Amino acid sequence: MFNIVLVNPQIPPNTGNIIRLCANNGCKLHLIEPLGFELDEKSVRRAGMDYRDLALVKKWPDYKTFIDAVMPENLWSYSSKSTIWYSDVSYTSGDYLMFGSETSGLPDEIAADVKVENRLHIPMQEQSRSLNLSNAVAIVAYEAWRQTGFTKTSL
Repeated sequence: MFNIVLVNPQIPPNTGNIIRLCANNGCKLHLIEPLGFELDEKSVRRAGMDYRDLALVKKWPDYKTFIDAVMPENLWSYSSKSTIWYSDVSYTSGDYLMFGSETSGLPDEIAADVKVENRLHIPMQEQSRSLNLSNAVAIVAYEAWRQTGFTKTSL
C-alpha cells in the first residue's frame, strides 16, 4: 500500500479525516512534527481518532529523522507550484505521498529535497488558491490505489 506523509499539519480535523481515510484505504500515515495540535485533541478525535486503532500512524520529530529512518525509494510531493499533474505519473505500492501544512505548504528546503519530476499538483480553476488538505490527500491516494488495481492490504 501507500504511505501518506503530512509535514507540519496544523488543522486537527484535517488530520482526523486523513486518519479515517487511511483506515479505509490501508495507507500508512506519517506525521512530521511540529504539529499544530496534540493527537488526542477533542477535535481530532471527533473527525477520525476513533479510527486510529484501524490505521497505522507514526509521528516523527522532524523531516530529517523521517528521511534517515525510512529512506523512501519513491517520494512524491504535491504543491500548487508544480506543473506536472498528479494523475500523469505511475505510482507503485509503497510510494510516499507527501503534503505540506494547510497554512504554508511544504517548506522550501523539503520541497527541494524531492526530485523535480516527482513534484506534482492537482489541477484547479485558475482563481483557486488551494484545496483542503484532507481532500487533496484523498484525491491522490485514491488515484495511486486505482493505478495499482485497488489491491487490498491488511494492517
